[in-house]
Amino acid sequence: MQRFQTMLLQCAGWLFYMSLLMMIALALPSDIFDPQSRHFIFLIGAVGIWRYSMGATHFVRGMIFLYGVYPYQRRKVRKLGEAADPSHVFLMVTSFRIDALTTAQVYSSVIREAIDSGYPTTVVCSLVEMSDELLVRSLWQRFNPPQRVKLDFVRIPGTGKRDGLAYGFRAISRQLPDEHAVVAVIDGDTVLGEGVVRKTVPWFKLYPKVGGLTTNEFCEVRGGYIMSEWHKLRFAQRHINMCSMALSKRVLTMTGRMSMFRAAVVTDPEFIADVESDSLQHWRLGRFKFLTGDDKSSWFSLMRLGYDTFYVPDAAINTVEHPPEKSFFKASRKLMYRWYGNNLRQNSRALGLGIKRLGPFTSLVLFDQRVSMWTSLLGLTAAVIASLKFGLGFLLVYLLWIGITRLILTIMLLCSGHSVGPAYPVILYYNQIVGALMKIYVFFRLDRQSWTRQPTALKRDLASFQQWFNTWSSRTMTFSAASIFVAVLFMVV
Repeated sequence: MQRFQTMLLQCAGWLFYMSLLMMIALALPSDIFDPQSRHFIFLIGAVGIWRYSMGATHFVRGMIFLYGVYPYQRRKVRKLGEAADPSHVFLMVTSFRIDALTTAQVYSSVIREAIDSGYPTTVVCSLVEMSDELLVRSLWQRFNPPQRVKLDFVRIPGTGKRDGLAYGFRAISRQLPDEHAVVAVIDGDTVLGEGVVRKTVPWFKLYPKVGGLTTNEFCEVRGGYIMSEWHKLRFAQRHINMCSMALSKRVLTMTGRMSMFRAAVVTDPEFIADVESDSLQHWRLGRFKFLTGDDKSSWFSLMRLGYDTFYVPDAAINTVEHPPEKSFFKASRKLMYRWYGNNLRQNSRALGLGIKRLGPFTSLVLFDQRVSMWTSLLGLTAAVIASLKFGLGFLLVYLLWIGITRLILTIMLLCSGHSVGPAYPVILYYNQIVGALMKIYVFFRLDRQSWTRQPTALKRDLASFQQWFNTWSSRTMTFSAASIFVAVLFMVV
């Protein structure tokens, strides 16, 4: 019955969306669809069709990998048989301030995978609170794993995830794993899908240069309908982009929710230092440590150390998402602030590795990340300016264009294997505009960082003048950049 009600609501949502598009189309001047009309030229040209070229490229590359290259690679992996088995598997879980129900789900899935994989396995629990340790011990007794599965606790201070990871990596290093051992790094709100360990570990044997890989993600959101759809859309887009980058073995992040590494990587002192105390020297803001973004630090470290990165699309995990605020707008902005900050802090120095190390396509993607915050606002800004100068019809044309293109993008997401809903076209546009504004804001304030799960922010011991200079120089540069952007579009339109 509930499934039928969901389908009914989905159909009603799609009908409402299509009705809105038809109403906008009927409100337009009759000559708007004439190919000779200057309105048509404006629609196709000035709104910026070229913006979609990068998205189209990612989509095509993703489909080639997902339905062509990866099935062929998977057959090669299966032919390896037991030769691809690791000598030992470490499943390291970091937990801090996560509710008991989620913690129980996570560790149950980890212990189950340790048993079902058939490999010699050690579950490493990087914990802060004694209550979590007692919960894990009770689950361990209930599952009663065989002798080949071990349990190891690492008690850490509640000073952040980076410290928790570093403590765990050093604990694994003390066990002296050999070159054929692998380490899975799992977040405290990640439930492992069935068979995820056996689906991921053989790839390290097939590709000796791969230092780390990550997996497909689905989510369970403890929030409202829009928040849930927003997260699901993000994971569908992530899946296609990951497939695209895996074609070059240059996946751009070792997702903190669940990634797997060679043991030789996580026991490397350079890698541990990169994850634990990563920092950036900025020309205006000075040197500051990274509070969040351990997944980006681990990726950059792999690139710098000469490793490749990979993506396994049929190995799935399920994350339990706890929105930081009840309001969708507040929660989404908070999460964007953290995600885009992590992205931009790594971007410039990643480009510094050069085309020879990254490859031309990866370098192009990283460059596009720097300019997309402006190109995403180009169409809306030009439409508003044109409507003010020439008439409201231009804004209606733009809205129709956005409605149609976001509908097409939503249909394309069906190829990812993730579900889609009638709210996706609207959320796609929300992400484009609000996301671009957040990127611009963060770009000039890279030193400002905070977690969303706990009220922890980066504190810098700066002199009063330096604090004043950082604040006002950030505001000045944001205002100047935005003013130049709008002024240039006024001239063009």
